[in-house]
Amino acid sequence: MNTFAIRAIYRFEMARTFRTIVQSIAAPVITTSLYFIVFGAAIGSRMKAVDGIGYGAFIVPGLIMLSILTESISNGSFGIYMPKWSGTIYEMLSAPVSAGEILLGYVGAAASKAVMLGLIILATARLFVPFGIVHPLWAVAFLVLTSVTFSLFGFILGIWADSFEKLSIVPLMVVTPLTFLGGSFYSINMLPAFWSKVALFNPVVYLVSGFRWSFYGVSDVGVAISLSMTLVFMLICLTAVWWIFRTGWRLKT
Repeated sequence: MNTFAIRAIYRFEMARTFRTIVQSIAAPVITTSLYFIVFGAAIGSRMKAVDGIGYGAFIVPGLIMLSILTESISNGSFGIYMPKWSGTIYEMLSAPVSAGEILLGYVGAAASKAVMLGLIILATARLFVPFGIVHPLWAVAFLVLTSVTFSLFGFILGIWADSFEKLSIVPLMVVTPLTFLGGSFYSINMLPAFWSKVALFNPVVYLVSGFRWSFYGVSDVGVAISLSMTLVFMLICLTAVWWIFRTGWRLKT
């Protein structure tokens, strides 16, 4: 394995984050803090508990997951799109670097950024609402697994996109609505029976539910199902990446 290549890609991507720290770190933290102020402190103080949990604390896992999904996809897609846009992707493809090494460098950096952001937001949340974490190891596992999975998805999106507009349309038009409708701010058990069943077709429900279980021990769906669905989506993304490098789709044309 060419560890020098992996490290070079990883360090370059991480350095880009710190060069644009306001956009990469500060903006998501400030935005999420506003959610905590409005929904957690202002509205949450006037709402009854959800599943025995104060509303402000209840939305913490959902808001962290919202930021993780958005940033993982953004970092994963932008990292591989820029070499395509500038034309340097051909130098990388002709270098003695395997597809797996390229993937480890870009996806590893994107996932690291997302995990780092998630931990910062978690620390920030304690400034607004009190909460505990019942299963901290599972919380870290879901955080890392979700970051890696959606960084892979972002990597695929960055290869598919041939313009900056396409690069942002999927996160804005698909992922963000699914996240808001995935139980970030409510339990799907609060919905009418028909809509609670429809919500089960939303993959984000399983991510938020599993992550919330690691915090409070309560979930809308079984934690085993949440973990399985996340692993299945990761496997689908890995299969798609393998096919892309095997065929050269959108990379060599």
